[in-house]
Amino acid sequence: MGSATIVKEAIWLEEHGADIIIAQGAEAGGHRGMFLTENIAEQPGTFALVPQVVDAVKVPVVAAGGIADGRGIAAAFALGASGVQIGSAYLRCPESTLSGPQRAALAQAHDDSTVVTNVMTGRPARGVKNRVMAEVGPISEHAPAFPHAATALAPLKAAAEKHGKVDFTTLWAGQAVRMGREMPAAELTRALAGAALARMSHLAG
Repeated sequence: MGSATIVKEAIWLEEHGADIIIAQGAEAGGHRGMFLTENIAEQPGTFALVPQVVDAVKVPVVAAGGIADGRGIAAAFALGASGVQIGSAYLRCPESTLSGPQRAALAQAHDDSTVVTNVMTGRPARGVKNRVMAEVGPISEHAPAFPHAATALAPLKAAAEKHGKVDFTTLWAGQAVRMGREMPAAELTRALAGAALARMSHLAG
């Protein structure tokens, strides 16, 4: 499996033996899976990217980015995806290893709370905006190359976290982070699957 942020990357992955392609839309949290482009501004959203990747390759396509409930899952399947990858919806589950301050920051996030930044690690990634992103970035040409930015921030991160602050802590999350729920992961998985099946059944009827 490999991630593609544009159709050209999906075609490259298939040509080089990938069995499954993850179509990572601009909404997705965490590091961008880009490797044939450096321009994050040109990368399409999930529901624009998925059908174009499906049309361009023969292997199964997994939709990723901004999917956090049954409606999003059903929409991805309607666009030709064979599966979905969900991350941010699980961040507040009890199985997550996030700290209390991190959980609080995620619980307070809204639809416009995440940005793509390179100042945290030196590589573009989407996360909940914190102090250093706001004051230094979110994108800075002066950010040290990956992974040196994270190394440089480590002392500040440790000092802030001792006071319960996440000013220098990475909070990787996608644009649907607001839709996350505080419930066991297994229970959330069943809820998502049930909601998706009900939505697809409704659409089929």
